[in-house]
Amino acid sequence: MNKDQVQGRAEEAKGAVKQAAGHVTNKPDLEDRGTVQKVAGKVQKTYGDVKEQVTDDIKDAQKRP
Repeated sequence: MNKDQVQGRAEEAKGAVKQAAGHVTNKPDLEDRGTVQKVAGKVQKTYGDVKEQVTDDIKDAQKRP
């Protein structure tokens, strides 16, 4: 697990909390900011996942003769 995966998951969780808080308090601005933060976290997490997969693939390729 790399830092992008961890940070992405954290941002995704914070965004979900903001989104829910905005919905409960009837503040569309807060809800929208939460949605944006949640999506940004998901993008960062996906980037980290891809980076991890590429690293693993390179290590596997180096082990082969």
